[in-house]
Order: sequence, then C-alpha cells, then structure tokens
Amino acid sequence: MSPILPRALPGADVGLIVIGDEILCGKRQDRHFGHFVELLRARGLRLSYSLVLGDDPLRITQALERVMGTGDIVFCTGGIGATPDDHTRTCAARALGVPLAPHPEACALIAGRIAEMAQAGKWPADLNAEENRRRLEMAAWPQGAHPIPNPYNRIPGFSVGDVHFLPGFPVMAWPMAEWVLEQYYRSHFAVGNWMERSVIVRGGMEAALAGWMDRIEREFPGVKVFSLPSVDHPQWGHHIELGVKGAPEAVTTAFVAMLSYLQQAGIPDECIVHLPCTAPQSMAYDATVCTNMVHE
Repeated sequence: MSPILPRALPGADVGLIVIGDEILCGKRQDRHFGHFVELLRARGLRLSYSLVLGDDPLRITQALERVMGTGDIVFCTGGIGATPDDHTRTCAARALGVPLAPHPEACALIAGRIAEMAQAGKWPADLNAEENRRRLEMAAWPQGAHPIPNPYNRIPGFSVGDVHFLPGFPVMAWPMAEWVLEQYYRSHFAVGNWMERSVIVRGGMEAALAGWMDRIEREFPGVKVFSLPSVDHPQWGHHIELGVKGAPEAVTTAFVAMLSYLQQAGIPDECIVHLPCTAPQSMAYDATVCTNMVHE
C-alpha cells in the first residue's frame, strides 16, 4: 500500500491529542499543550483544539475516527510503544479500517538501535530475544503509514495523512513535531499575518463592555475580540485584559477604535494600561536535528 501523505490545505485547523492514564490521574503533568502552542505560534499557526485521553482503546479509536478525514492537522502523543497499555498504533489502524503491518524502514531503524545498545552491553543482541521482539513490535503501523524520524533514539513515530503519531516523551515528541511542520506544512506558515493588541482595564466589567466588543467585530470583519477577566491579579487586582487579534492592518485600526470606545464608555485613562504588541516571530530550524542527534 502506498504511503498516505499529508494534504491539508493552508488555513487548516491544528489539533493536539495527548494520550496517557498518567496525565489524567496526575502522576505526570502534561507539558505538550504549552509547547505546541509556542511551536505553532512561531510559525504563525494556532492550536484549534486539544484533547487528553486515558489509555482506553475505545475512546482513542473514536477520537481518531473523528479527526481522520477532516482535513485537520493533528498531533497525537503517547501510546505508540509496545507495552500492554500502549494502544495508539492498534487504535489508529482500527480508525482507518486497515491492518497493522511491519514497516520495513521502521524495522531496520529499530534493529539498528538494538545493535547499538547491544554493542554497549545494555540490550541483548539476539533479535529473537523476548524484549527485542517487543521493541520490534513498535514497527507495526497501520498500512499506509510513513516514518517520522526520532532524533533521540532513532525509533520513529509515524504519520497517516495529516495525523502524526509521536512518543509521549517531550524530549522525543517536540523535535519530531517540529520536523513534521517544516517537512510538510511550510506553505501553511503565516508569520507576519497575525497580530494581537490588548490593554488592561482596571476595575473593568465585561457585561458593561460587551456591547462595544460586539460592535468592533461587526465593524472589523476578521478581527476577533477577546476579554480575559481576573479578580485577584497580584499587580492589577480586579481587571479585564481586553484586546483584538487578526491580520495586522485590521488589528491596528480596530485597536484604535477599541480605545475610542473605552473612552466613550467612561473608562478613565489612568485605568487603562497598554500591553506589548504580540505577533509571531519566525524561529530558526536546524534540518539536520532529526538525522544527526542520537543519544544513548
């Protein structure tokens, strides 16, 4: 079966699925959400949704069925190992309606890793040893999958269309996700096409300003208004962070209008604090990272 390659169009939603009982029971704190937000922001992209699931095969399969074929770009972390609680590979195959099958490149990479570790005296060299057979099971992917290089230990993740399956370990998953973005979605990057401007309104009440928020969105199509209230901030106390986000030119004009509306609403100048403008900045990417970086 030929590889099922990414084909999401620019502007596609981006989703994140984090899998693991250890997250839901509190044994481990999720670190993926914040990192993926920043990884995407640096490329002018935004996370559209996020989901955390336990090691429940039915729920994992149902979630993958929902996202596959939507045209979304989805990163799925966790559960691609070969222990009894690793269900993601099997669930991905079920969601696609295809069998699991050993992937030749993945088998070769895992066998190479086994040989390296055996030479270092850490693993048995015999590929038929029970623990090595387990390791080789990680090369069983849904038909149509293709590899994502792993710079940490060369045991790859895999992609099926625009759904990308990564290990749960951040040290592995994060550079692998970056490789996916740079390899398949550079045409989606929108650095310079998005901006956010906001102010702190001390003592502001959302209900009193909601009408002005609606007016801004009506007058400036494509601009989104946001309001983040706080009642116990250590610096600003009770306040609202009120802002606009969208294309830079539209945001610049809408922000001026928002300040005018705050004046019309009777908000004193001394109660308004301007925050720094936020816009994605391009980040450097080392294309060799997923081929040259190997740790024992």
